[in-house]
Amino acid sequence: MQAILAKPRGFCAGVERAVRVVELAIEAYGPPIYVRKEIVHNRAVVERLRRDGAIFVDQLDEVPSGSITILSAHGSPPEVYAEAAKRELRLIDATCPLVTKVHAEVKRYVRKGYQILFIGHAGHDEVIGTMGQAPEQTTLIETVADASALQFSADRPGVILTQTTLSQDDTAAIVRVLQERFPHLELPPSDDICYATQNRQNAVKAITDEIDLLLVVGSQNSSNSRRLTEVAKSRGVPAYLIDGPDDIDREWLNGRKRVGVSSGASAPEEIVQAVVRFLREHGVQSLDEVDAPDEGVVFNLPPFVELTSDGQVVG
Repeated sequence: MQAILAKPRGFCAGVERAVRVVELAIEAYGPPIYVRKEIVHNRAVVERLRRDGAIFVDQLDEVPSGSITILSAHGSPPEVYAEAAKRELRLIDATCPLVTKVHAEVKRYVRKGYQILFIGHAGHDEVIGTMGQAPEQTTLIETVADASALQFSADRPGVILTQTTLSQDDTAAIVRVLQERFPHLELPPSDDICYATQNRQNAVKAITDEIDLLLVVGSQNSSNSRRLTEVAKSRGVPAYLIDGPDDIDREWLNGRKRVGVSSGASAPEEIVQAVVRFLREHGVQSLDEVDAPDEGVVFNLPPFVELTSDGQVVG
């Protein structure tokens, strides 16, 4: 049996930045450091940071007034900033800059009088944060069926925006239906799906003809990781999402000749390597890694956020 390791895989620049923010805050100020929601959607990362002194909360009313508090990479709705101002929290915003870009697009188009048609998954933290920028002007579209059933005036200006961690193929199908039904709908100047999501999906597509099983390292609540399994399955390759080697059912490997391994944008590389070791111990005799250039994307670390009394970000 052979293993093929997809590349790129693992931490994107937004995840790297968010995790480093928590690490540096604990280093500089000492525990506890409060984090609203999971800083990134990966169980191992969250558990490690929790051991180091991070306290993860669902809402800011769980945070003592005046505490250092970090907002997750997925973005937050405006009322979170208002609550932070009310509680006089020392806020660090670790929202991924690519998510911030989508928030800015929402605000810009709403100022122009547009309705936002937002493609995403209901309940995901990023979707909650983005739709919260203008809830009255935003309609969520989850599926092609939603796009087919949408009632929308041909006279009303509208723009199609998307969650950053979606499947390119699924998103393209929804956009196609919307534009066929409503040709006047606009798209933003640049694609909302992030570079890391695109690159990891493309890497999986590149190896599906060579493998008969795909293991994706990532947590169940990681949208971009789930999309990688869907990409493989849509091409006829069985795929499983695993947090690590303990989740692998040995029966999955029976009769397999080539096993592909990839990981979502919030999965640590050390867990990928642990999966590789497991495979070597259970029949994999050779390992090939796909050659691909490093992504070369780095985001600057965020400063403390200065808020007005009503929660508006200063500057």
